[in-house]
Amino acid sequence: MRVESRARARALQALYAHEMRGGTDLGRVAAQVWDDLAVTPEERRLAGLLVRAVTSAGPSLDTTLSDLTTNWRLERIGAIERSVLRLGAAELLQRETPPRVAIQEAVRLAERFGTSASAKFVNGVLDAFARQAGMI
Repeated sequence: MRVESRARARALQALYAHEMRGGTDLGRVAAQVWDDLAVTPEERRLAGLLVRAVTSAGPSLDTTLSDLTTNWRLERIGAIERSVLRLGAAELLQRETPPRVAIQEAVRLAERFGTSASAKFVNGVLDAFARQAGMI
């Protein structure tokens, strides 16, 4: 597995842990998770960029995702799926990774940490996100 893919998984683990701890500083949670998992410096650097992208996108990211999940309020979506959606959308907003690659990586994370239904859901929402933003 490529270092970028591993870094995305590490970022997802940090976002999920933050979600489960509620209200704790995301940077501190990420550092603790990555310390516990003995994450390599390069993975930590790349995962940190992704976590900061989610943080900097802030509540507007959740608002946009909520608009796209018309039949589901974001808070009703599972924590893994919600975290993958935030991560994938934030990566798309950075515009450094080709949109189809960012979406496919998010789908793989949803499949790996969630279910095949999670992967389909994430694919649909992130595809709509990218289309709405004129990325694809």
